[in-house]
Amino acid sequence: MSRLWLRRLACLFAFLAVAGNASADVTLSKSNAPGAILDAQLAELLGSERAAFGAVDPGKISRLAVKPVRRSFWNRAPSFSYERDYIDALPVARGGKQWKCLSEALYFEARGETVRGQFAVAEVILNRVDSASFPDNVCAVIKQGTGKRFQCQFTYTCDGRREVINDQKAWRRVGKVARIMLDGKERELTEGATHYHTRAVRPRWARKFTRTAVIGAHYFYRMPVKTAQAR
Repeated sequence: MSRLWLRRLACLFAFLAVAGNASADVTLSKSNAPGAILDAQLAELLGSERAAFGAVDPGKISRLAVKPVRRSFWNRAPSFSYERDYIDALPVARGGKQWKCLSEALYFEARGETVRGQFAVAEVILNRVDSASFPDNVCAVIKQGTGKRFQCQFTYTCDGRREVINDQKAWRRVGKVARIMLDGKERELTEGATHYHTRAVRPRWARKFTRTAVIGAHYFYRMPVKTAQAR
């Protein structure tokens, strides 16, 4: 092997040795170590998040992050309308047992009402579901007292008539109303009403309840708040 090749090999080995040392220096440098880089980035990220939350405790941030916020599509839709044409133009609604119960109640109790009146009746039923004074699901609320004299809560469940759905257009409409309400539409019409009656009657209980709305042929009421008596 010629001296020229020997010199070239010697230079190559020298270069590799220097590069290896430099690489080792970079790898072992504390400021550039992968762990240090990740720690620095994490600290920067947490700092920005802390500032965004008003410098609250990180534990509080985590609790806030996991708390669900329910926002219904129907509450965000800017074009939502209580007009019949708007509801009729929506796709045909479907659902399970609770949807069917609510749809039937709206059909037999309020199919002759305006769309706003149908939504109002749906609000009453769902307000009852949320109340500790009534059953905790739609079907149970609607059928409460059915079969017991003077105890049924919704007239159609104990009037002795067969529950036959003949008006398919009205059925599709109330089905959409039921679907929208079960999907989380804000209850904005009756101010928490749990009762209603037609203008043709004057039940005794209405004298003690707070009237919250008059929509179509119905008056809507909220139960009085029970307060603990001082001993």
